Amino acid sequence: MRIVAIINQKGGVGKTTTTANLCHAIAESGLKVTAIDLDPQGHLAVSFGVTGQNNGGIDEVMLKQKGIQQQLISVRDNLQLITSGSRLKDIEQLADNNSPRGVLLKNALNGCLNDQDFVFIDCPPSSGLLVANALIAADEILIPMSSDFLALQGLSHLMSTIKRFEKALKRNYKTLLVMSRYSPDRRISSQVLNILLTHFPEQILATVIRETALLAECPSFGKTILEYSPKSRSARDFRSLALDFLEDKVMYGNK
Repeated sequence: MRIVAIINQKGGVGKTTTTANLCHAIAESGLKVTAIDLDPQGHLAVSFGVTGQNNGGIDEVMLKQKGIQQQLISVRDNLQLITSGSRLKDIEQLADNNSPRGVLLKNALNGCLNDQDFVFIDCPPSSGLLVANALIAADEILIPMSSDFLALQGLSHLMSTIKRFEKALKRNYKTLLVMSRYSPDRRISSQVLNILLTHFPEQILATVIRETALLAECPSFGKTILEYSPKSRSARDFRSLALDFLEDKVMYGNK
């Protein structure tokens, strides 16, 4: 089982869109996937059409009130979801101060979900305790990047955070980037991509996710792009991205 944190401390980079559609595309290929919504906003659940869940989610697992198996919701073939839960935003205050609060998620996952090929953690756009839990629990990191210069500034901060965790935990994460919300007709998009290729050679997945209105529309219908518009360019992008992720296909040099 591979545990992947999908993380970017900057909002608006397509993080939840990437999580939902990549998870579905990988599950569509026959692999077993669990997606964990670690963002108190709960947008990942909405993207899969899961609304009005009052039974809690990963919040109750981290607070040791329920086991992780009790919180699993089957959302698609080979794909299950653990929602955020209404108390996730209070986890910092509610956590047991007698034990390290950064390992709540790691401990919750320990020995569980071993029948899964992947666990993807959709992280909040912050650098607080929830993100720390994701980084401590994960083996790999996937960073969605929008093609604007403010995203580059945020990436510098994020990479510093990752380095600190690597040093503290005495480990090296497998870290990949994905270009999301990419506009081929905007010069800034290619400029940002070229800067990233210079600083992160062989770490950017080969397929870029192009910006389309369809990707913004499908969560309101509780569908991924693979269901909402299965023959669209965006659906092709995500199926290609899933293949890249599974086969470690990355960009070499300028695009």
